[in-house]
Amino acid sequence: MFTLGNFITLTTFGESHGPAYGGIIHNFPAGLQVDFEAVQHELNRRKPGQSAIVTQRKEGDVVQFLSGIFEGRTTGTPIGFIIENENQKSRDYDHIAQAYRPSHADFTYDQKFGLRDYRGGGKSSARETVNWVVAGSLAKQLLPEEVEIHAYVSSVGEIFCEKPYQELDFRNTESNEVRCPDPKTAEKMIARIREIKKEGNTIGGTITCVIKNLPVGIGEPVFGKLQAELAKAMMNINAAKGFEYGSGFCGAKMTGKAHNDLFNTDFTTQTNLSGGIQGGISNGMDVYFRVAFKPVATILRPQQSVDKYSNAVTVEGKGRHDPCVLPRAVPIVENLAAFVLADLYMINKLRKI
Repeated sequence: MFTLGNFITLTTFGESHGPAYGGIIHNFPAGLQVDFEAVQHELNRRKPGQSAIVTQRKEGDVVQFLSGIFEGRTTGTPIGFIIENENQKSRDYDHIAQAYRPSHADFTYDQKFGLRDYRGGGKSSARETVNWVVAGSLAKQLLPEEVEIHAYVSSVGEIFCEKPYQELDFRNTESNEVRCPDPKTAEKMIARIREIKKEGNTIGGTITCVIKNLPVGIGEPVFGKLQAELAKAMMNINAAKGFEYGSGFCGAKMTGKAHNDLFNTDFTTQTNLSGGIQGGISNGMDVYFRVAFKPVATILRPQQSVDKYSNAVTVEGKGRHDPCVLPRAVPIVENLAAFVLADLYMINKLRKI
């Protein structure tokens, strides 16, 4: 399946070293005045080469809309778009044309399809997420203006942002290259990523996302629960290994008395261990969740592996790779969340006369 969403849907195409990526968005409402600068801003946040702690592949990542927008407004017909690839170095992957890289999709793609595009991983490349950012940046503009979506790097390896999100100034997120809104913690994270990069190694961590002012009632009762749709979207991100919302796994250690969010007379709650979601439906409190990302599988060190003929081989990463996915994954998390919310928001609007 190459489609995301239930009512508003995104279908994508493209490979890392092909001519372009692109997508088609169906059922996007007509009449929205598109802020093209906002779309490009989100792409710029995701694109490679923006700092010393990410891959140095140079891509303009300029989106070209082909349909569904006329005189700056959405028409209600499918929105088609492409982003051209400009800076491929396919020769960097010649050495793994027959070999399987550890913890990559090389083996599984070969077994599933009978062949694979080894240049940058083909469809399994994280460059696929450029499509998601385009769709999410449009979805952000569809949501009520008061809805805020803030994602940030909350840990790198063993370095954690200890402050609760309520004490953070999200205006600081974009002030540093790791995208952590706590400046002191950000310095430690950046230093650690640089250290890992010098070693030819990689490192993982977590991203926290906070959604403020989401209307009550977003999410479906059974198979379209808000947390389930968010989890599905987030777990499709390359290198994502875990998802939790609200109290998450810590809630498993608590009693019901300690965990229950007691109501105030204005229907807010005294605590928010539910993470703004009850019964799969938003309750008006902040929605917050965390996504865990593994270390990037490509490391610039020799590793034992096998080729497609079962011969033992040694593989070593070459070319340009992220030592840590987290800084560039922040806008991906935000925009995927926006797409999920816009999809469920429109479904909710269709329920009411």
